[in-house]
Amino acid sequence: MTDTASRDVAQHSSTHGVEIVLDDVVKRYPGQADAAVDHVSMTIPAGETVVFVGPSGCGKTTTMRMINRLIEPSSGRITIGGQDALSIDPDQLRRGIGYSIQQAGLFPHLTVAKNVATVPGLMGWDRKHIAERTDEMLDLVGLDPDTYRDRFPRQLSGGQQQRVGVARALAADPPVLLMDEPFGAVDPITRGLLQDELMRLQSELGKTIVFVTHDFNEAVKLGDRIAVLGSQSHIMQYDTPEAILANPANEMVAGFVGADASLKQLTLSRVRDVRLIHCPTAHEDGSVDEMRRALLARKRQWGLILDARDRPVRWVSPAHLATVNSLRDVGDPVGEIVSVQSTLQDALEALLAESSASTVVTGMHGEYAGLITIDTLVDTLRQLRDEHADDHDDASGPDPTDVDEPGGAHRAPEEPAP
Repeated sequence: MTDTASRDVAQHSSTHGVEIVLDDVVKRYPGQADAAVDHVSMTIPAGETVVFVGPSGCGKTTTMRMINRLIEPSSGRITIGGQDALSIDPDQLRRGIGYSIQQAGLFPHLTVAKNVATVPGLMGWDRKHIAERTDEMLDLVGLDPDTYRDRFPRQLSGGQQQRVGVARALAADPPVLLMDEPFGAVDPITRGLLQDELMRLQSELGKTIVFVTHDFNEAVKLGDRIAVLGSQSHIMQYDTPEAILANPANEMVAGFVGADASLKQLTLSRVRDVRLIHCPTAHEDGSVDEMRRALLARKRQWGLILDARDRPVRWVSPAHLATVNSLRDVGDPVGEIVSVQSTLQDALEALLAESSASTVVTGMHGEYAGLITIDTLVDTLRQLRDEHADDHDDASGPDPTDVDEPGGAHRAPEEPAP
């Protein structure tokens, strides 16, 4: 794809993912007896997230970097959208492939805006379009452009730097995004939020994402498919997370899955897949009396105050509202939040962290979506257990002693506990 064609695509449409094919790919370094990557063949479907997971030194990063020719393959063929990658000028190829690495890799002497604008600038976009695209990308990754565009990387947290790195990788609207341990250097809570953000972006953009990690839990959460790689990037198993959890191909894969495979099933279910409950809500400029009446009418002891963008900011109770004239700055800050993209494992961890009966769920853009409760998770775990039991019964034949027992219904607590 020429720079002009890439610019036209980015300016007039959203570029969706393309298929990537690795055909008998080998990487051999001079002076080494064994190949670093030995005859790897796989197809990465268009618009899917494929995660390479494996032990350190197995060749997963080398394999990924051969896709954008940061490492040149010794032999074999790689096609991107049907085009031979070796037939494309390397610089032109890389401008059409987003690349996000650990610790963001931002240019420290450039502002956030100039970092994001790097590739569009190299592709010759006009200044007005670059400025518009930069603001669009910052907003897409959850950073307010007015607040962040003129900051330098040193003025950002680790999580914010990673968001800028993703924005920069997506700025020229590439069909392919390569991500090399992008969230490995941030704390666990921020890592979970960044994973949720990536899933949200992917649901909107439909890119082809190749993601490298050593964390199998992260692979299960993010991947449409997982490639478990052994020494020299030999593919031990390449399948959906569900299939790998249910039936590891060999002892090495089973070692990655671990003994808690049943608990990892929570990582396969999303918050959006379960029933949420709701509590009274009001905006910060809303009526105190109306919020108080809503709490009393529904016999709820807690409600949520939302900001102008419908994002939850504080819990309030009738006691909070007894002597105030405004909903602004009243109440207790909202603690742990999960999104509709979060896994049920994330929701369980949030509930345990807050020692509460429920936690707030937000939508695709941080807006209030409802509450998820500990009762909902217990019921879901019961259903997963029953489903696994049914699968086992189906595999071993019917049991004549089986009797039907009533199942538990979803139970919502009388009130959320902030």
